Amino acid sequence: MTSKDLWNAIEILHGGVYFAPDAQARYEAVGLKGYWMGYFASRSAALGTPGPELVVATFHGFAPRLVHRALPDAWRFADRDAVLEARYELARDLLAPVAERATALAGSMRQVLAGVDWAGKPLAAAHAGLPRSDDPVVDFWQSVTALREYRGDCHLAVITAAGLSGAAANALAVGTGWAWFADQRSKRGWTEEEWQAAITDLVTRGWLTPDGEGTDTGRAARQQIEDATDRVVVAGLDREATSRLLTLEADVVGLAREWAHDHPTLAGRTGRSA
Repeated sequence: MTSKDLWNAIEILHGGVYFAPDAQARYEAVGLKGYWMGYFASRSAALGTPGPELVVATFHGFAPRLVHRALPDAWRFADRDAVLEARYELARDLLAPVAERATALAGSMRQVLAGVDWAGKPLAAAHAGLPRSDDPVVDFWQSVTALREYRGDCHLAVITAAGLSGAAANALAVGTGWAWFADQRSKRGWTEEEWQAAITDLVTRGWLTPDGEGTDTGRAARQQIEDATDRVVVAGLDREATSRLLTLEADVVGLAREWAHDHPTLAGRTGRSA
């Protein structure tokens, strides 16, 4: 089994595009309006020009109203290919300090994708199906992104099987120490009333206290969700893909650590540690 360090490295290397200081400006330059329109349009553009319902379904965790404010209007303001190119340019510029190492790993990372079962992982499959970039740094990032969304799709399947709404999944993460942001509620667009309703549901399960703190049962349940995600991830990788990831692990983790050292603020927002 590949390690937590590897998947955290993949998260770090992928996620910088969302938090780069100039991300909003780059997407506004191609016609989008505001941070969230840039976020939802750029991340979902692999799916084509999706409407809000598809993005709510594939992203999970975000309040639907937040998505509806951005989509489908984004596709009236900006060309989908221009949005994708702006995203690639962000990734290329962010990875410039480690471009030589990313280039060296690009081919091997791309080969991993051939051994992934994309069934039931729509967002990951869409990213894996995008045309391969001629730029090896972007190609490396494309592969990393497909793998990041692969684990994300697996995680979403486990969360929804556990009967957790988007708000409840976030409230549980906050209460049990798995959330990245102190202001997770507002970051995901949930109202105080919706957040409290989610906490109430989790109190009924015995997973949170009325003030939103995780119980022993809740912390165990959240760990079980993470462990189940790991099992689903492993089940979808064939023997060759698993072997390739194990071989690549030290290099990918090392690259992420090098990048995080130069971008500590961005790395802190995209992964648990470098």
